[in-house]
Amino acid sequence: MTISIDIADSIEPSQSEHARPSRRTSRRINWAPIVFPLLLAVLVITLWQVVCTVREIPEYLFPAPSDVLDAATENAGLILSAFVITGTEAVVAFVVSAAVGILGAFLLSSHRIIELSAYPYAILLQTIPSIATAPLIIIWFGVTQTSVVIIATIMAFVPVLSNTLIGLRSADRRMVELFSLLDASKWQTLVRLRIPASMPYIVGGLRVSSTMSVIGVIVAEYISGIGSGRAGLGFLITKSASRFETPLLFAAGLACAALGIVFFQIVQWFGRLLLSSWHESEMSSAS
Repeated sequence: MTISIDIADSIEPSQSEHARPSRRTSRRINWAPIVFPLLLAVLVITLWQVVCTVREIPEYLFPAPSDVLDAATENAGLILSAFVITGTEAVVAFVVSAAVGILGAFLLSSHRIIELSAYPYAILLQTIPSIATAPLIIIWFGVTQTSVVIIATIMAFVPVLSNTLIGLRSADRRMVELFSLLDASKWQTLVRLRIPASMPYIVGGLRVSSTMSVIGVIVAEYISGIGSGRAGLGFLITKSASRFETPLLFAAGLACAALGIVFFQIVQWFGRLLLSSWHESEMSSAS
């Protein structure tokens, strides 16, 4: 009796010891997606600096990384202020485009005739170049941040609209028939079946819209030329280019890239948080 208990006791710790490493290994962070891009960035920046130094390229033509760093340091307050203004406008444009796109998709999916009538015009807005529509919006609403948000919203809402509409149409037909047999109303079918089925598509549309919002704001600022205390990164790019301040132009461009990456990562994190507990596409990445 005592021997059997001792054997069982000796086996249990060994099993727990084998179980613990598996838990630790499952929680290990994969640093490869971070380390390899950083190594590539270091290599590119080093080669860039060496080429500019050896070839003695003028900074107004193609500045070295050290010149860009000096310009960013000297104009840190200006770049930070422009970064905050552009980021705020991008967030507003993203929220508006998400709301317009999702609600518009719900409306279009409510009846086939509405979709066939209105959806082509939504695509038409996406195909018209922003450089053609932006001057009209600026004339109508003035050289204001409202015009910037409207221009960016027009560029960003179509991906949300299209993806949400596809998602609403992707519900399992057998489940739709089951809801119909159970006499479920259109509202119940929408809330309990179609919206959950469309969530991965909505998240995908929001990811695209996040980058389009940043691009739309920068383009709108570039075209409208909003300056003084409301100058964003787009105006900073215009100003530095007109004065041949190429290092500052590069610094502003890198700030735009950083804003787009941060914004996209935030939306991607939100999508993973929303889907990781039940959808296979994010459950696999979360594990």
